[in-house]
Order: sequence, then C-alpha cells, then structure tokens
Amino acid sequence: MKKKVSAAPRGGGGGGGRGRGGARKGEKFSEDSFFMAESKKRRKISDDADVIDSGESDDERGYGFRGGSDGEDDDGGDAETADEVRQRVAMAQLDKYRRIAKEEEDEEDEDDSDEGIDRVGEKEGLRDSLVAKILQQEQLEESGRVRRAMASRVQKPKTTGGFKVLLKHRQSVTAVALSEDDSRGFSASKDGNILHWDVESGKREKYQWPSDDVIRSHGAKDPQGSAKKHSRNVLALAVSSDGRYLATGGLDRHVHLWDTRTRDHIQAFPGHRGSVSCLTFRQGTSELFSGSFDRTVKIWNAEDRAYMNTLFGHQSEVLAIDCLRKERVLTVGRDRSMQLFKVPEESRLVFRAPASSLECCCFVSNDEFLSGSDDGSIELWTMLRKKPAHIVKNAHALFAANKNLEQKNSEIIPNGHIENGNHSYESYHCQSAYSWVSSVTVCRNSDLAASGAGNGSVRLWGIESETKDVRPLFDLPLVGFVNSLAFAKSGQFLVAGVGQEPRLGRWGCIKSAQNGIAVHSLKLS
Repeated sequence: MKKKVSAAPRGGGGGGGRGRGGARKGEKFSEDSFFMAESKKRRKISDDADVIDSGESDDERGYGFRGGSDGEDDDGGDAETADEVRQRVAMAQLDKYRRIAKEEEDEEDEDDSDEGIDRVGEKEGLRDSLVAKILQQEQLEESGRVRRAMASRVQKPKTTGGFKVLLKHRQSVTAVALSEDDSRGFSASKDGNILHWDVESGKREKYQWPSDDVIRSHGAKDPQGSAKKHSRNVLALAVSSDGRYLATGGLDRHVHLWDTRTRDHIQAFPGHRGSVSCLTFRQGTSELFSGSFDRTVKIWNAEDRAYMNTLFGHQSEVLAIDCLRKERVLTVGRDRSMQLFKVPEESRLVFRAPASSLECCCFVSNDEFLSGSDDGSIELWTMLRKKPAHIVKNAHALFAANKNLEQKNSEIIPNGHIENGNHSYESYHCQSAYSWVSSVTVCRNSDLAASGAGNGSVRLWGIESETKDVRPLFDLPLVGFVNSLAFAKSGQFLVAGVGQEPRLGRWGCIKSAQNGIAVHSLKLS
C-alpha cells in the first residue's frame, strides 16, 4: 500500500518520462515527512466533508479539531472576538447619537404638530445627517484640528465652594493622572505611595511595592552609588490611554510598569543614569516616553516590555514632558529651552526661553504649547517662532499681605501682570519658590488652561489662538504647592496634587497645607 502511494507522485513528478532524475526527485518528496503529514491532513478533511454542512460559515464551524464535545464547541463559539467587541461598542455609541438626534426631532415636532405632514423618510435622513455631523465633530476634536470653546463657558465658582480634599497622602504629592474616561485617578508621593482611586467616591487602592529580589527579576539593576536599596521616592507617573498600564519613575533611575487591573508590578526598565523626573504615554498607543536628570529622553514599549530609542538634545536636567497622538515629544529643562522632538524624522526644534528655568509644559494643540517658569511667568509658544508668542509675567506673584498663603481675595491680581498693582518690593515677591509655576495643564482639545504654584491659588486661563493671547479667568484658592494638575476630558472638574513641599526639592515648606488630592468641580454654561 505504501508503494502505491509513493508511486503516484513519482509518476506525476516525472512529467512524461523526464528520466531517472525526475523519478528520484519525486521519490524523495514522497518520502519526506512534511509532505506525508500534509497528505494525511487532506485525506482527513476529505473524509469528514460529508459531515460538515456546506451552508455553515467558517465562524460557525469554529474548526474545533481538539476532539471536545459539542457543548465545549458551543461555549468556545460564544466568546466575543476583538472585532466583535469593537463593533458592539461602535453600535452602542451610534445608537446613543441616534437617540440624541431623535430627542431633538421630537422637540421640533412639538412645534410643527399642527401641520400634520408625514415626513418619516425626511426625518430619518435628517437624523442620519445629524449623527454624521456629531461623529465628524468629535473626530476633529479628538485629532486636535478643532478646538472646543470652553474658557468662555466656565462659570465663576461661588465663594463658598472650592477645592475639596478627596484623599490624603503622608508626604507631598508629586504626580497625578486621570484615566481616559475620567472615572479613575492615580497619584504618587515622595514616600513612594502609589494610589488608585475613584473620582466620585474617593475609594482608594494602594499599589504594593515588591521586594528587591522581585524587582530585580523584573529587569531592575542593583542600586548605584552609596544607595543600598531601591528608592521608593516617586516623581512622575503616567497612565496609558486604554487604562491597562501605569508607569512610575523616581529617584531609583528606573521606569516601573504596573498592571492597573491587578495592581501588580510587571516590569522595571533600567537605562537612565539619573532620576526619572517625567513620564507620558503617547495617546492611543502603548508607547512610553521618560525624561531624566541625565538630560535624555528614552522611548519604551509597554506592550512588548522593550526599550526602543534615546533622544538627546538637552544640556541640563529634563523636568517635564508631554505627548499627543502624533509621534512628537515636548520637553522642558533647566537649560532654558523647550524642545520638540519629531521622532520619525529624527529631528528637533529648540525654543529658547527668557526665564532661567522652565519648570513645566504641555501641548495646547499640535502647533501650540504652554509652559511655566521659575520666575512666575507663563509662556505661550507656536511652531513658527523660537521665542514665546505671549508671556504672562508674575502669574503667581506672592504678596506680603498673604504671608499665611491662604488667599482671601482672589481678585488682587486681576490679570497676572504686576504693572497693575503696587510696584514696591514689600508688596510682592515673585522670585521666591512659592511663586514658581510648578504645573500647567490644558483641557484636551480646548482653550481652557490652568496653572499652579505655591502662592495659595490655582489660576484658570483662556487661550486665544487667533490673537496669541492668554487671558486670565479667575483664581481657585488652594493652600500648598500645586505640584501636578489634571483636567477632566469633559472639563467638568480639575484635579490637583498638593504638598507641603515642592515636587523636586525641599527649598520651601507650607505647614498649613494638606498633602493629598484636591478636586474642584467646574460648571459650564
């Protein structure tokens, strides 16, 4: 029987009697285990062809060759695939927009009820066009091409309201971040505590640091210098867009990766020769950027747990970093420069600041940026100029009448410029650590911005793109060093990480401040 099976391909391979070489070639293929296994599989499928119904699709059959029972095959077919999940979520979102459009149509029908005209087809066409407009508008806002006008809609809060402490930390909070849906928050402090909390209830869960042996097994290197163990001091954190990964960095010169679902430590990235001072994820991806005191920016892939590249350019410590959907990274450092790295092009743009040091930065759009400096100024930048397009001087000036740092009158500095106040040195001191702009943030795809310092208030700003202007809105009293800020995507609340000490040092101390997370709700007209 075996001879007959091998003879058939030998005759076919000969191709009309090509000679002995062709016979040997066919004989060699017939004896190969790979071709024998393939022929057996084909015979098995052909034998079972009578059992499989030709009307079933590939998904319905499932190709279950593991020999399980019918019940097991049915259970495996019920599981949703990734494409089915995306389709279900998209259909749910589409139904939501259709309901919104239908409600608007019902309101119009109440006014036109006397006409009595049946316009079912016309209504459906108008409804679909309205849904298409909503989807297009959201896509433009998400891509940064259209900016939401939110600064003019923010209502001035009442004097009775203010920041509410959501949760407390033992030491100064150094970083805060919100998930993509604004339902969860993450915070870290100088004592190494990393908390995961619910925005509405304030219920928190703590991330537990593993032992040094476990951290080394996850990729960490032994402490360098005089340090005998890994420092738990956290200076920065970032959460991925899908909410799956949390990245932290600090004095131990490592970037630590955590699983937000289990709160477990999963990876430690070595490589930096200085403290990791800032972190950010590229929106919509698992690409992670880290800035360090070693003057470099490193790129990591959280999904693959891999190092990708190193960006050079700064001549001093990198202090802050930000990134949107494009593969462009914005950084500031103590070398009086803000740099925009274009990763695919392997190029960078350098913007020079008049201040001695830029402390923080963020994207306003793909072509506009906002920064804060240690002289109390806030700068607005554009891609077309290497110098600031607009500067707000003394944005967080410290007044002598405000020694206790509890601002009773938030209207003392109506527009942030000291020219409108008293020029005597006793009335203000904008070069102290309390007036340094330690954090800036922008509500995504909008003209609403906020800045924080240690002078006792968080200031809201409106960014005018056409006139390249930054206009003040109002102050939100908050005692302490505002080391980190985060807007909700909807603009309905602002989260602040507050501490008694600055984020990167101990050159100031406000004993009356409460270390923790403060939330301020915002009402939009």
